[in-house]
Amino acid sequence: MLTVASLLILVAASSFAQTKQRVKQVNTPKSAYGNTPTPVADTTKKNLPASGYGTTPANGAGTTPATATDTSKLQIVDVKGTGNGLNDTVKPSLRNDAPIELNLIKERVPLEYENIREDDAAYRVRVWREIDTREKINLPFRYAAEEDNGSQRFIAILLKAIRSGDVTAFSADDDRFTTPITPGTADSAFGGGFTVSNHYDADGNVDYKVRRPRQIEPDSIYKFRLKEEWIFDKETSVMYVRILGIAPVINQTRSDGMVIPNSEHAAWWVYYPDMRPVLAKYDVYNGKNFGARMTWEELFESRMFSSYIIKSTLDNPYDQTLAQKYPNSTLFRLLEGENIKDKIFDYEQSLWSY
Repeated sequence: MLTVASLLILVAASSFAQTKQRVKQVNTPKSAYGNTPTPVADTTKKNLPASGYGTTPANGAGTTPATATDTSKLQIVDVKGTGNGLNDTVKPSLRNDAPIELNLIKERVPLEYENIREDDAAYRVRVWREIDTREKINLPFRYAAEEDNGSQRFIAILLKAIRSGDVTAFSADDDRFTTPITPGTADSAFGGGFTVSNHYDADGNVDYKVRRPRQIEPDSIYKFRLKEEWIFDKETSVMYVRILGIAPVINQTRSDGMVIPNSEHAAWWVYYPDMRPVLAKYDVYNGKNFGARMTWEELFESRMFSSYIIKSTLDNPYDQTLAQKYPNSTLFRLLEGENIKDKIFDYEQSLWSY
């Protein structure tokens, strides 16, 4: 026979078992689709190194949080340059920035070349020459003003024509215009291109990317190379000169930024006949009279620049430059270049009798 004490112990044990069962049911999460319990993740760290921000590193990446923002799909915002580089954007004037109507420049087209039959080309000499814009007569090549059609530097005109697709740049691996290059490759020849960086919000999270143009120092490009051909037409008895290509000349630099001596080379080439319509729409700076300005196409056709010869096909069976012929004397190179000019001039004059 059970005593009163035994009954009280049984009732207490039964009540404790029911309470424990209810607690177990409350602490066990259930799935949203039935009575199957959803496993509870074990958050216990087992010998894992903690990062400095209280999160577990991903793939052993040191202190990089496992939940780092994926920036590969973020929006890229272009920021235009506002300095004095060749990649900067020029704002057009919202009014006519002159007391006269400037419509003529939009309608200019270069004159067609006179056709020269192959059979009439009695004399042909190919010449390579360089224009040094540091000479006083060549300072218009470095005119640093900005107008509605952009920067007025000659190198800026070339780059703008390439970026807009008006002309094609060709690789400087050779000067025969064999390998076209992209506008980005033409920019990268001067160290240009774009840099992409992350933009952070107030909470320190990356919200978008910013792309900025790399600055190109325009005055660091001060030499241009011309490839041209002198032709005597026996039908008209006239010596013609036809420019074939233009190339900016740059130096090679070491990793510390020092220029390597005697490392000048063409960055890329543009085909001059393709460039003529573009050059006809840009005026050359005239410091004496702002109204009497010729176009760049007229400047090249009228030979209104100073240059020196670096190579020719006259007496050159090994196809060498003057620097290769006279590696230790710049004076001999200049004298030989003048000698080549005289030979071309004397050929035309010797055909006449007085």
